[in-house]
Amino acid sequence: MKKLFYLLSFSAAAFAFQGCGNGNHDAKDTADSLNKVKDTTSNAAVTGGIAVDKSDAEFSTKAAAGGMAEVELGKLALSKSSNAKVKEFATMMVNDHGKANEELKAISKMKNITLPGTLDADHQKKMDDLNKKSGADFDKDYVQTMIDGHKSTLKLMQDEAKDGKDADLKAFASKTAPIVQSHLDMINKIHDGMK
Repeated sequence: MKKLFYLLSFSAAAFAFQGCGNGNHDAKDTADSLNKVKDTTSNAAVTGGIAVDKSDAEFSTKAAAGGMAEVELGKLALSKSSNAKVKEFATMMVNDHGKANEELKAISKMKNITLPGTLDADHQKKMDDLNKKSGADFDKDYVQTMIDGHKSTLKLMQDEAKDGKDADLKAFASKTAPIVQSHLDMINKIHDGMK
């Protein structure tokens, strides 16, 4: 009976978080909330539990949100930019972050970590703002967004590589950090060339 109660509670929470179509729900926050429900020892038998520390689960949701945004913003840049270097960089974002996202999804599935399925509110707002721009204004803002995003992602990867508790997620972060650093170096050169 207790298991049934936990299962129904978990299901209701999942529907409540995922069913909010009013635009106020944030995919990353929803994933974090679902992971917290799984993280409790009292209902691990029902939810399957979560196989990592809370900080590793939060790293996963942040990395997934950022990686998804890089891909979507890259696709937007491919359709809106006329700058060859920006388009080349955007293609790299779609390819490199797409591969990293798939790898993170596989690790997270193994660990029973729920990842966001759509852009979080901050990245969606940035996407909407960029979508309203065109020409040089678009390129300038896209490049600055990539610089800011890659600085943040690099710190996230470095911190997880150093302080993470899960060996698979630490290895993922260690492998991904140099790629993010190379992206940051490249986008900084593009930025400097636009002045």
